[in-house]
Amino acid sequence: MSDKIPVTVLTGYLGAGKTTLLNRILTEDHGKRYAVIVNEFGEIGIDNDLVVGADEDVFEMNNGCVCCTVRGDLIRVVAGLMKRQRPGKPAFDAIIVETTGLADPGPVAQTFFVDEDVKAKTQLDSVTALVDAKHVMARLDDSKEAREQVAFADRIILNKVDLASEAELAEVERRLRKLNPLAPITRAERANVPLDQVLGLGGFDLERILDINPEFANPAHGEAGHVHDEHCGHDHHDHDHDHDHEHAHGARGHAHEDDIKGISLSLDRPMDGTKFTAWLDRLLGEQGQNILRAKGIIDVAGEDRRLVFQAVHMILEGELQKPWGTIERRWSRAVFIGRDLDEAELRKGFEACAA
Repeated sequence: MSDKIPVTVLTGYLGAGKTTLLNRILTEDHGKRYAVIVNEFGEIGIDNDLVVGADEDVFEMNNGCVCCTVRGDLIRVVAGLMKRQRPGKPAFDAIIVETTGLADPGPVAQTFFVDEDVKAKTQLDSVTALVDAKHVMARLDDSKEAREQVAFADRIILNKVDLASEAELAEVERRLRKLNPLAPITRAERANVPLDQVLGLGGFDLERILDINPEFANPAHGEAGHVHDEHCGHDHHDHDHDHDHEHAHGARGHAHEDDIKGISLSLDRPMDGTKFTAWLDRLLGEQGQNILRAKGIIDVAGEDRRLVFQAVHMILEGELQKPWGTIERRWSRAVFIGRDLDEAELRKGFEACAA
């Protein structure tokens, strides 16, 4: 791990439980020092008795954490926090940025790629979205922002699960998975999620992309014939997809499909590296505003190492990483999560890059 400070972006709709989670981080005796950046100090409702000293925008907690507010520019606040760090004696272990309930986390995440000073000292670790099990379906129906927060996340915390039945939870998880096939879902009550499931996930670390389970999928436990069954052929995949589509209209009783969805692509033949890179660049250039996140591992013809990439809107990171194992199945797979994506067109473009 580098000596850069990891940053977690925490999103979630109003009432999802972010304040509860942040208060836990700021007050519990977890032995770590966190800096929490909130949009407005008033929102978080921290008990003043827990605040040790306040210097205008930074409030110190008696468990060693600090809480500060963004009234202006995130870059400025992060720079100010980093000034508190001393060589060899970090003032805190990680930074958590809470976005307002209505914000699209994309631009916040991009800050940590775009600004050179911020990038030199910090490293975006992950985006975690909190959703309220009881109300999330209605939120997803009526709010573009709620859909974007789920689609953008590296980890989804399904909170307040005690207020919903097992059948409702399964329904909610199915919909969350369609919006975002990449993010593991953790269930919680009153935001009582272990902090190691929120912090230190390495969701933006290219090396960690290799750890994603091979199908890049997140099937519900015991759900048979999930789209990405390791051994499935194409027919099975297509059949499954139709079934899924019907299900979305039937059981949920929703008249509309979500405008955002995750599309998983795979290819068993090696790819032409130049063609693939050109296709990806063009795709992000033309549709980057609609592509919230993309990740992939590509088998490049004539190359022993795998090409790993990920994108946030139009910002792309990619590099050749560790070699394929001798008995490992070499195949290419990618997931695109975005708005109004044309699945057939994407699949055609992806497969056209075969060597």
